[in-house]
Amino acid sequence: MGHAMKAQDALRATAATSKMVVTKYCEDLSDQELLTRPAAGCNHLAWQLGHLISSEHQLLESVCPGAAPELPDGFAERHSKEATASDDASQFCGTAEYLELLSRVQDATVAALDKLSDADLDQPGPEHMRPMFSTVGDIFVLIATHPMMHAGQFVPVRRALGKPIVI
Repeated sequence: MGHAMKAQDALRATAATSKMVVTKYCEDLSDQELLTRPAAGCNHLAWQLGHLISSEHQLLESVCPGAAPELPDGFAERHSKEATASDDASQFCGTAEYLELLSRVQDATVAALDKLSDADLDQPGPEHMRPMFSTVGDIFVLIATHPMMHAGQFVPVRRALGKPIVI
């Protein structure tokens, strides 16, 4: 018989599901198609992917300093709130690079999670996050679910581009 599921197992499975959904929604999109906005006032998919990567990087660093892989120079700035209006393709990455960076950051998150005990997950989270995410474990829940907060925006883009249903 297998072992009883622990919090780390549930977080790992949730993160893997989020990664699978985002990857399926993006892997057949061209670099140019990533610059499509799901609706007026929404961020294009390239920005959203970069936001997910830089957010996970920053959140992981906030609870496990030194655990996140280095991102390309200027990556976080090119995917900041100040950059949401930009449609300049030269400021964004291509599909393959985003998916590779996403995978690298998510692998680092899982590696960091695997080193944490239940007691570690119960430790207080970063002070500025505590009103909503009070513990380290809560930060890992946010990391694991954040891609799903954005995934629904990928569907209207896929429909508008005539892409097949993948999930």
